[in-house]
Amino acid sequence: MVTFKEQVYAWRSVIFALFLREFQSKFNDKFGLSWAFIEPFIFIAALSFIRGLISGDDVHSIPLFIFMMIGLVGLQTLTSNLQSVSTSIRRNKPLYAFRQVQPLAAIVTAGFVELSIKTVVIALLALALYLLGDGFKIHDPLLFITLYILLWLFSVSIGLVFGIAVAFVPEVDKIKSMLTRPLMFISCVFFSLQDMPEYLWPYFTWNPLVHFNELARYACFESYGHKGVSFSFVVEITIVFLFLSLSLYHITWKKVLSR
Repeated sequence: MVTFKEQVYAWRSVIFALFLREFQSKFNDKFGLSWAFIEPFIFIAALSFIRGLISGDDVHSIPLFIFMMIGLVGLQTLTSNLQSVSTSIRRNKPLYAFRQVQPLAAIVTAGFVELSIKTVVIALLALALYLLGDGFKIHDPLLFITLYILLWLFSVSIGLVFGIAVAFVPEVDKIKSMLTRPLMFISCVFFSLQDMPEYLWPYFTWNPLVHFNELARYACFESYGHKGVSFSFVVEITIVFLFLSLSLYHITWKKVLSR
């Protein structure tokens, strides 16, 4: 009989092997991991330049580049996790022939790979700001880290729901792409919630990413404030989708293997 310790060791070995496989497949060109930093840096700089022509060098007490950086990193954390996790079940299907490899292992691995990449990107962006002499300090590091972990859990949960749905109905993948495209414009990435009249806020605050982005800016700059957004909503929506996704997986995972 296999002991719990042996099961944990086997699970860890599977996750590690899948992690290396996933990481190598993502960065198998000449740019390698450096592109994960170069691409968002260029994108943030370009959008900061465009926004700067409209509103100047800062947005509600936050330097423009940092304002855009927080919003875009939040958006890319959501979309990259959603894409990677939702395709991981189908992408690793040949490996399910091995008894030790289950769809959940592929899902967890995809999530951890994206978490690792985004953490490195955030660290490099923070280092770049420091070297440029920005003097940027996070007002509430605990809140910022908590929001980052919650956003990761939320995006992995959404990705798992879509991954299961795609296994049964492949056309759902097209719906997923259609739903993620407007996020750039409705998630307080390019603008602040405070830029709009309060009577318009309900049309945006249904979107959890608005809360993540605005609270992350508040965590970095206390003067920015957090009017219109709620940390409790972030926690509640994450728990709901985490429970929903894991329940859905528990019910369907054997059927997913046979698809």
